[in-house]
Amino acid sequence: MIAGSTFVVCGFGYCGKGVAERARGMGANVVVTEIDPTKALDALMQGYRVMNSMDAAKIGDFFVTVTGNRDVLREEHFAVMKDGAIFANSGHFDIEIDVAWLEQNAAKKNKRIRHSTDEYVLADGRRLLLIAEGRLVNLGAAEGHPASVMDMSFSDQALTAEWLIKAAASLGAGLHNVPTEIDKEVARLKLASMGASIDTLTPAQELYLNSWEHGS
Repeated sequence: MIAGSTFVVCGFGYCGKGVAERARGMGANVVVTEIDPTKALDALMQGYRVMNSMDAAKIGDFFVTVTGNRDVLREEHFAVMKDGAIFANSGHFDIEIDVAWLEQNAAKKNKRIRHSTDEYVLADGRRLLLIAEGRLVNLGAAEGHPASVMDMSFSDQALTAEWLIKAAASLGAGLHNVPTEIDKEVARLKLASMGASIDTLTPAQELYLNSWEHGS
């Protein structure tokens, strides 16, 4: 029962924004934790509660980590969580939640109390429920991304590989950003396949946007 619960989203990047939006859509009271003041302000202006992770750990019913970093939920957070708190990771490898600490310090572990859910019983009797062993929950406890999403990822990868082959002679060793036009072309193709259409700029609009002589 997510409706009415306190749902903590750790990280407000692209993934975190999606998780927060879905949780709010299911009726949860969403709390966002962040390290970036700009992203935290964005979350606050979108109507979410924003607080540090220790304060959030005390009130959360559900926790989802989506940061791309490690040790986001760890010993000090576990120490103040409610009995029955549920947490999962959807941002990175199985190190966003310190599963190793739970494995080493829990008084008891009840494996698979339900689908993809393990229960860790702490020394004081509180139960913490971990989904998909702390691995990517959308893969470990569900069926992964639908084909209608993955086609865009694979298209980006294929077109980028083509660009790399053609541009190899002019590229030095190192990291290179995918050209924006590749992303835009994939988006155009996807929009067309879904029956959507967009506008194009008039010559006057293009001139206005690319000129410093107009506007305030």
